[in-house]
Amino acid sequence: MTKVSAPEKPMEEWADDVKPIFLIQGLLDSFGPGSKDTTNCTYCQEHGETTVAVAWCSVCDDALCEKCYGAHNRIPLFRHHDVTDLSGEVKVKGKRKAMCKEHQQESLEFLCQDCKKAVCQKCCILYHRKCDAVVTITSQMVTMKTDLTEMKKSLTKKEGESKLRVKKQKLQEQRERDHYSLMKSHIHSACQKVIDRAKKKERKLLDRMEDISHKHIGQLKADIKTGEMSVLMYQHQTELIDQALQSECDMDVYEMYQGCEAGDVEAVGDADLKERGRIASVTLRQDTDKLSKALDDLPLGEIEVLYESVLDLKATPVLQDTIDVTVADDRSKPMSSDVTVLVVNDTDTVVATDYSNTSVKSFYVKNNQTQHSKLSLSGGPWGLTKLTHNRVAVTVPSREQIVTVKVKPDLELLKTITTSKQYVGITSLTPSTLAAGSHSPPCVDILDMTGNVLRSISPLQKGNNILQYPDFFSTTRTGNILVSDCGTKGVMCLTPEGDVVFSYRPTGDTAHECPQGITSTDTGDILVTDFRQHRVIHLTESGQFVQNLLTSKDCIQNPRGLCIDERGWLRVCLNEGVIQTFSCK
Repeated sequence: MTKVSAPEKPMEEWADDVKPIFLIQGLLDSFGPGSKDTTNCTYCQEHGETTVAVAWCSVCDDALCEKCYGAHNRIPLFRHHDVTDLSGEVKVKGKRKAMCKEHQQESLEFLCQDCKKAVCQKCCILYHRKCDAVVTITSQMVTMKTDLTEMKKSLTKKEGESKLRVKKQKLQEQRERDHYSLMKSHIHSACQKVIDRAKKKERKLLDRMEDISHKHIGQLKADIKTGEMSVLMYQHQTELIDQALQSECDMDVYEMYQGCEAGDVEAVGDADLKERGRIASVTLRQDTDKLSKALDDLPLGEIEVLYESVLDLKATPVLQDTIDVTVADDRSKPMSSDVTVLVVNDTDTVVATDYSNTSVKSFYVKNNQTQHSKLSLSGGPWGLTKLTHNRVAVTVPSREQIVTVKVKPDLELLKTITTSKQYVGITSLTPSTLAAGSHSPPCVDILDMTGNVLRSISPLQKGNNILQYPDFFSTTRTGNILVSDCGTKGVMCLTPEGDVVFSYRPTGDTAHECPQGITSTDTGDILVTDFRQHRVIHLTESGQFVQNLLTSKDCIQNPRGLCIDERGWLRVCLNEGVIQTFSCK
């Protein structure tokens, strides 16, 4: 953001206030003014002479020999130009005197901190008389260099974090490539099994058809052979009758007649035609519709895509899992007040506070077995927030402490921070700052990681503090602080500077009785639990009621803390000591 010095003036007079971005400045440095050859004098070359340059004027963008350099310095307008000495082995840049664009004979020696602008002495007199903070630029050098050094450290740190993130993403890319190759192999394998079984069934059907066809065709061949024999027999007997009829002997006619009367002329094989079990016909019956449906329903597998942090608040929530936070050595019935989920070594790890048993617990699945870890504390923990991918911070109000815990996924105590107040709710604003809520006095404090209070926020409305019991916190996607306050029966959103973005205290059917856990989605929507009304409420980013997302009909009883994990699953702490997991996709 650039604060324009004189927006009422024509744009060309204040446009130079806008600084070039690093990329453009780099291009200017590489290819713009000052990027030319500095070996020979520019002016002498224009007159056909070659003389060695001893200086470079970055304003004129010219190389100067000794003679031209002297002439350059004798011109009053050029006297304060930025000139670099080129005579030595190392090019040492001379101390630059930046000149005022409006008063070209005056150098910029002052800094108006109100206008955030470098000015000359005349500008101070003419335009900045009413400004409160006008100092010399030299007096601010230590501060500016310190700030630049810190900025450099921050950028170096971010560079390292970005490199680490890119490295992890490359590893993840390779893992996903291997994973996709494995899934392809599984699909091919499943399909091959189906093909093998189909071929086996095809072979069985063909073998059956071959047996039947062999038998049927064999029967037909036997029938043909028998028929052919009958034809020959009939022909032979016909010839015998002809011979008898042509005989002169009456006895030949009589004997033939007697033979025919006795049935001797019946063809051989007529009895075989009456054989039982003969194949009349063979057909192939195929139900193509049934086959098509069977192929459509073939369970080769389904591709399930898990999107990061996708929570469809228009979908019906479905209960996926219930975690009982009771472990073997608990002395009391657990009371889980807050919950978060971390992914450690590719393992989803649910971390929850247990106020009754003064401990923090983690739950995860390893080797297909549900396992847990328990870290005992000096007092009952309440608020919980994720600091990094494997670290959380926990408030211990009774001991005036905030503890940091490493999740491996087993829990390891890292640091105990002593605070000046009994903080209850907590959320992480940046890797180095926290926001925490206190009852006495009712406030929201911005803390560093040593417990020092950087800012205390006690927002007023009509002269009264609008905070009472800020017990649950969350950070929005824009960096603001969501506060759930069961004392005022409302929800509010604050900026880290203390401004009230909105304050939500509904009446009627949508009124809160005891708001508790609060979180926000990637889309900015807000979810808040109501302990006494047994529900999870959905609000817009600006704090307007949308719906009751979960109620007692969804087995929600006395909900406290809640969070949305990287899968986009909603985790809700119930006072009875269980954590329920819902999907809304």
